[in-house]
Amino acid sequence: MTGSFDTIDNLCVNTIRTMSMDMIQKANSGHPGLPMGAAPMAYVLWTRHLKHNPADPKWPNRDRFVLSPGHGSALLYSLLHLTGYNLTLEDIKKFRQWESKTPGHPESFMTEGVEATTGPLGQGSANAVGMAIAERWLANRYNRPGHEIVDHYTYALVSDGDLMEGISAEVSAIAGHLKLGKLIFLYDSNDISLDGPASMSFSTEDVLMRYEAYGWQTIRVEDGDTDLAAIDKAIEEAKADTSRPTFIEVKTTIGYGSPNKQGSSASHGSPLGEEEVLLSKKNLGWKWPEEIFVIPGDALAHFRKVKEQGQDSQTDCLGRFDAWKAEFPELAEEWRLSMSGDLPEGWDGGMPSWKPDEKPATRVAGSAAMNAIAAKVPWLMGGDADLSVSTKIAVKEGGSFDGQTGEGRNIHCGVREHAMAAIANGIAYHGGCRPFTSTFFVFSDYMRPSIRLAAMNNLPVVFAFTHDSYNVGEDGPTHQPIEQLNSLRLIPNLAVVRPSDAGEAVEAWKWAMHQKERPVVLVMSRQGLPVIDRTELKPAAELQYGAYVLSEAHKWPPHALIIATGSEVHLALEAQKLLVADNIPTRVVSMPCQEAFMDQDDGYREAVIPSWLQARVAVEAGSTMGWEKWVGAEGKIIGIDHFGASAPANVLTEKFGFTAEHVADAIRNQL
Repeated sequence: MTGSFDTIDNLCVNTIRTMSMDMIQKANSGHPGLPMGAAPMAYVLWTRHLKHNPADPKWPNRDRFVLSPGHGSALLYSLLHLTGYNLTLEDIKKFRQWESKTPGHPESFMTEGVEATTGPLGQGSANAVGMAIAERWLANRYNRPGHEIVDHYTYALVSDGDLMEGISAEVSAIAGHLKLGKLIFLYDSNDISLDGPASMSFSTEDVLMRYEAYGWQTIRVEDGDTDLAAIDKAIEEAKADTSRPTFIEVKTTIGYGSPNKQGSSASHGSPLGEEEVLLSKKNLGWKWPEEIFVIPGDALAHFRKVKEQGQDSQTDCLGRFDAWKAEFPELAEEWRLSMSGDLPEGWDGGMPSWKPDEKPATRVAGSAAMNAIAAKVPWLMGGDADLSVSTKIAVKEGGSFDGQTGEGRNIHCGVREHAMAAIANGIAYHGGCRPFTSTFFVFSDYMRPSIRLAAMNNLPVVFAFTHDSYNVGEDGPTHQPIEQLNSLRLIPNLAVVRPSDAGEAVEAWKWAMHQKERPVVLVMSRQGLPVIDRTELKPAAELQYGAYVLSEAHKWPPHALIIATGSEVHLALEAQKLLVADNIPTRVVSMPCQEAFMDQDDGYREAVIPSWLQARVAVEAGSTMGWEKWVGAEGKIIGIDHFGASAPANVLTEKFGFTAEHVADAIRNQL
């Protein structure tokens, strides 16, 4: 839509406001302030600038819009319904109710048109940066002269709370450094937080100067409540400068229109109340103040023009796509695979291997496996937190990502672990790229909110970690993960894999690439580990089952069972030899991934860990919590429930009791 703004535009803005008020009041729960204040900027963006088609929410070349302050979800749901997405008025009326499409915070897996699940503040802004990175990379990979099939903007509406979160500083610095010129933030600057005026905690910061220092173009709209033309002009100016991202501060009044609560925290996190809703509608000049969920016919018709425009825009785009596909059929097939999440034929061929007398660290083996995959899966890309020289997780021939050209497969995030994880989520949300991250395992704590959201949203991100235990040694307890393994295992729909040797490290990467609807955490060693001789033991490919009988007892039936992960599998095999000398038949089970093991049927799990085999020991260089599930009440768990220490790794192994004799004694004592 083009041209000046008139009364129909004001009617549409107030339709967003009243619909938001009504759904929150009906639910008696929600945040009316943001939708009422931000309605003008959202309206201008969605009807005049956002390239999208409500009839096809997954159209690849659509613009992306992320509502980072997810508590303002009523704003997004109003826009989705009014512009013609598959969100009915009945869905609107079920706001925040059981199994509705309109949950309290937007959920991308629940509602068509929601690009990212937001709620924890700052996450959406970071996801938007990831989406903008994906757009640039895909444009570089697939566009050809005269054939631009990837060309869109990424918009995020951000709030005071988003900008207070540290993650926003991390991602904004990265975006400015990369010069992501097709990324635009609209800042709902209303000076109010939930507890009261933002000045209570946010008074000394000049936000525009902050973003200017990050390398962004900055624009300010003084009247975001009524001046639609100024908002429109600001967005046009933002789109015109593709040499850097743009930050638009839009001064708004939270709860605009409410005679008693606008401009105060009273409108932030609670319904206005029926009487105040009535007064607000009258104050806005609404003709139907006593009715709820009124959508004026002329306003709806105006909103639905967006759908017509979107269909026209997509039709034009599809025509260009078909011409590109005809001229570049091989590239088109790669596009199909990358967008579907499928893998090319032969992608797992030519994997590296090692001999039993070699001792590569699993981080080294994992790097070799990842690079073998990257050579055949060109859309595998990701970031590191300034540690790729130690983690070894980088695409060796991939080059450094350039936010202007889109070249390069390695995103240098600097020491910004949380931003790295949330950006990877944004890349996964966008589609077309398979993202990974890498850093030391202990720093997974910095990434946990984003890892949790990846699991919640079925995002196929590979979170690769190294330096997996106290074996980090001299760096001491600050860098020695203890509780992280079992802590991450608590997250639903997250697979945590800790390989025991180079063979399992290769299989771990292969297995992770098959996971299309959940993220995978790969946990690799710093120290070298002997390659297990598989000539008489089970192959490393058994990793796909989560747990398997690596070494059977020397005679049947086994009297005892040792379960281990990672470097402790070697310890278990040594203990087994000691028990053979005592004529105690002992089975050794490698359990690299508890989640994959739980995916197996009861029969398989019983075959690996028989219920009749009661003498059990689990050994893992981490917290013992949770291992009771596998060893039972009478079993023994050898782990570490205290922080580590600074000393050579071999000294710590002895001091912490990770010896074959200790493991064997745990079996002997049970028998």
